[in-house]
Amino acid sequence: MIFSNIFLFIGPWQYVIIGLAILLLFGGKKIPELMKGLGSGIKEFKDASKEEPNDVKEKDSNA
Repeated sequence: MIFSNIFLFIGPWQYVIIGLAILLLFGGKKIPELMKGLGSGIKEFKDASKEEPNDVKEKDSNA
């Protein structure tokens, strides 16, 4: 309950400061690479979650 309310207290300037901190930590060239990796990871997760029910059905029919 408390954790969900913490996002209500973050204003636009805090987002700017967080963004600048990330930019300073990773640099301008690393951020696109990180986002590409994150996007491909999410895509793989979605594909795996879509394939799972079919695999379960095949295993049940073989048993």
